[in-house]
Amino acid sequence: MDKFTEKLESLLGPLVEKINSNRYINAIKDGFFGAMSLLIIGSFFALLANIPITGYAAFMTSIFGKGWSDFFNVPFNISMNIMTLYVVISMARSLGKTYKLNSIECITSALAGFLVLTPQLALKGASGLTGIPTENLSSKGLFVGMITAVLAVEIVRFFENRGWKIKMPDSVPANVATSFSSLIPTLMVIIIFNIIRAVFTLTSFDTVQTLIYHYLQIPLQSLGSSLPAILLLTVFEVLLWSVGIHGSSIVGNVMFPIWITATAENAKAYAAGQPLPHIFVNEFYSNFMKIGGFGATLGLAILLFFFAKSKQYKVLGRLALAPGIFQINEPLIFGMPIMLNPVMLIPFLITPIVMALMTYVAMATGIVPYANGTMLPWTTPPVVSGFLLSGWRGAALNVVQIFVSMAIYYPFFKVQDNIEFQKEQGQAEAEAKEA
Repeated sequence: MDKFTEKLESLLGPLVEKINSNRYINAIKDGFFGAMSLLIIGSFFALLANIPITGYAAFMTSIFGKGWSDFFNVPFNISMNIMTLYVVISMARSLGKTYKLNSIECITSALAGFLVLTPQLALKGASGLTGIPTENLSSKGLFVGMITAVLAVEIVRFFENRGWKIKMPDSVPANVATSFSSLIPTLMVIIIFNIIRAVFTLTSFDTVQTLIYHYLQIPLQSLGSSLPAILLLTVFEVLLWSVGIHGSSIVGNVMFPIWITATAENAKAYAAGQPLPHIFVNEFYSNFMKIGGFGATLGLAILLFFFAKSKQYKVLGRLALAPGIFQINEPLIFGMPIMLNPVMLIPFLITPIVMALMTYVAMATGIVPYANGTMLPWTTPPVVSGFLLSGWRGAALNVVQIFVSMAIYYPFFKVQDNIEFQKEQGQAEAEAKEA
C-alpha cells in the first residue's frame, strides 16, 4: 500500500501543483468566489418568489396584489441575471493583482471589453433607443466574460510592461496621473475588442457570444455535466484524497464554472416558472453527493458517535459528528484516518458513487424535482439543503441517503473499530500485568 500511494503521489503531485499554481484557474476561482455572496442572495430571492407550497402565490397576491413577486424578482435580476458582470470584475481584479497591476485599470478595461462584445438591440417602437439583452450578461455570457477578462488584463499587462503609457510630471496629483497612465492600455483594449466585434458581424455567427455559447459553452456543459463525467471525477477525487491531497479543491476549481452555469440556468428557469433544464448542477455535487463532505461520510460519523466500542473512535465520533452535519469531514479523513487506509478507502469511493446514482435516478424519473438553482453555502446541512433545493422530496432523499451511507460504511467501520478495540484491550491487559 505504501509503494502504491508513493507511486500515485509521484504521478498526481505535479499535476495538482500545476493546477493550484495556474494563474488563470486561480483568477476564475476568485472570480466566482468574489461574486458568490450576490449569487447566493439572488437565488434565495428567486426561491422566496416561488416557494413550492400550494396556495402560496394566491396568498401573497391576496395580501400584496398582483405585482408582489417583483419585490423578489428585482433583486434576482440584478444578481443572477447579470452574474457575468460580477465575475468579470472579480476575475480582472484577481489576475491584475497576480501581475501587480492597477486593479481599477484592469476592472474597467475588462468590463469595457466585455460590453463592447455584447450585442445591442434596437427597441421596437422607441426611436433611437437601444438596450443590452440581459441574457448575454447572465450565465449565457459567462464564458465570453471569462475569456474577455483574461485577454483584457493580458493586453493591459503587455502595454504596462513596455511602458507604453502617458507619464505625467511628479507635480500632478497621483489620482490624475493614474487616470492618464491608464488611457493607452484601456484604449487599446477597446480598439482590439471593437475590431473583434466588427469582424464577427461579417460572419454567420454575427456575435462572439453566439460562437462561444454554441461551440464551447454548451459542449463543455454537456461533457462536464453528465453521469459518466461525475463518476470519473469521483474516482479521480478519491485518488487525490487517498494520498492526502485535497481532491475537492482540485476538482472544484476546474469544474465549478461549468456546474455553476447550470445552476444559474436552473435558477432562471425556476424564477420564470419554466421546466428546469439541468440535473447536474453544482448542488447535485455539493448537496446530494457529498452528504457530510466528500465520500458522503455523515453516515460514518453517526456510526462512530453511536456504535463505536473503542475509546479512540468514540472520541473521534464526538469530534466529527457536528462538523459532519455542516459538510466538514477532515476530522474523519485525517483522524480515523481514511487517507492511506485501504479498508476505509473502499466505502469512501463506493458511497459517493451510490449517492450520485441515487440522486440521478430519483431526479430523472421525477421522484425528486431537479435542484431549483438556489445557491447554498456548501456548509448547509443535509435535509435542510434538500428541502431548499427540491422541496420535501429532496429532504426525504437526503434522509434516505444518510441511512444508505451508514449501511455502506457499517461493515468497514466494524472491521476498523474491532481492530482498535482489541488493541486497546491488549494494552489494558498488558498495563494490568505490569501493575
